[in-house]
Amino acid sequence: MIIYILLAFLIARMKGYNIKPVLRDKSLYPLFVAEILYLFLQTSVFLGYYRFIPYAGTFKTLYIYTLIVPIVVHRLYKTGFLGSIMLTLGSFLNRFVMSQNGGKMPVYATLSKYTGYFDETVLGTVDQVHILGTEETKYKILTDFIDVGYSILSIGDVLIHGFIFLVAYETIKAHGKKEKTADHKIERGKQQWKI
Repeated sequence: MIIYILLAFLIARMKGYNIKPVLRDKSLYPLFVAEILYLFLQTSVFLGYYRFIPYAGTFKTLYIYTLIVPIVVHRLYKTGFLGSIMLTLGSFLNRFVMSQNGGKMPVYATLSKYTGYFDETVLGTVDQVHILGTEETKYKILTDFIDVGYSILSIGDVLIHGFIFLVAYETIKAHGKKEKTADHKIERGKQQWKI
């Protein structure tokens, strides 16, 4: 999920926003801690240690909850509302495709086979949620087919994770507005003393 945070930083930087204040923003610390834990879990999967896979759903839920802190602190209520729509739609799409495929999410691994992230032998054993996609799979466009090498996502997952991008980007923008407001107040104060 770090790719969404980095993408938000990149786009914000391209639009002229300063990133440094965001890195010191305590409202984002829970998200940063969750991201570090997520990277640890991803690394453990790369190394063939699958003990944490049964807890992945719980962890993803807690990860999404960390986004509430910056939403409340920076009053990003429109972002929160849009994000809740994205979460709902993404969850609906994932649940729908799973319901059409025996309660399991079909996976089509490509790049992850070469990076070592994907291991077919884990499906149906440690990982009880996913199955290998076949010709009989229904609604293939909604399955996990977007393979980025360290994760395989569905369209629903992209919508859910897009919420992370929105919160990170809007938090950066909120800091940019605060800086502009502070600079404006300083300039106005200087002008008042010049009278």
